[in-house]
Amino acid sequence: MQHVIFPPGPDDAEDLARLHITCWRETYQGLLPDAFLNRMSVPVHARRFRAGLLNPGPLDATLAAADRRGIIGYAQGGPSRARRPGEAEVMTLYVLRAAQGRGIGRDLMTGMARIMAANGATSLMLSVLRDNIPARGFYERLGGRAEAPRREPGPGGVTYEVSYRWPDISVLTV
Repeated sequence: MQHVIFPPGPDDAEDLARLHITCWRETYQGLLPDAFLNRMSVPVHARRFRAGLLNPGPLDATLAAADRRGIIGYAQGGPSRARRPGEAEVMTLYVLRAAQGRGIGRDLMTGMARIMAANGATSLMLSVLRDNIPARGFYERLGGRAEAPRREPGPGGVTYEVSYRWPDISVLTV
């Protein structure tokens, strides 16, 4: 096995923060303002990760992926923000660019879907920036159904997001 998927703990907060910032800078350069990306802080994000890992919501979950070099990806999710009955949401899923194409994103999605299904979810959704074409292709290959783009407030102004839905979460749990 080239990587492992595991539930991280508070001691992983700083590594998760570094990974999060690196992934944002790799993924969103040209899509979000450079000033915002450059201001991102490991200590600030580490505090957020630590707090969330110490006191998660009752149906929240975080998974990390690691190889011999350390943490290379993570995903977080829980009940959908729209509060649709039976619907879970993957809020974040990031994999370092150098580690992409090795099945890590798929393994994280599968793991999140399994946890959400075990918590009673029957469907799953997530949102992605409209112009993040590689991520959109990834979610489409996993069978996600895209909805129309919508305007959302975001860092540096208005962004456009696309929601992907899996009406039957079980297609992701195999």
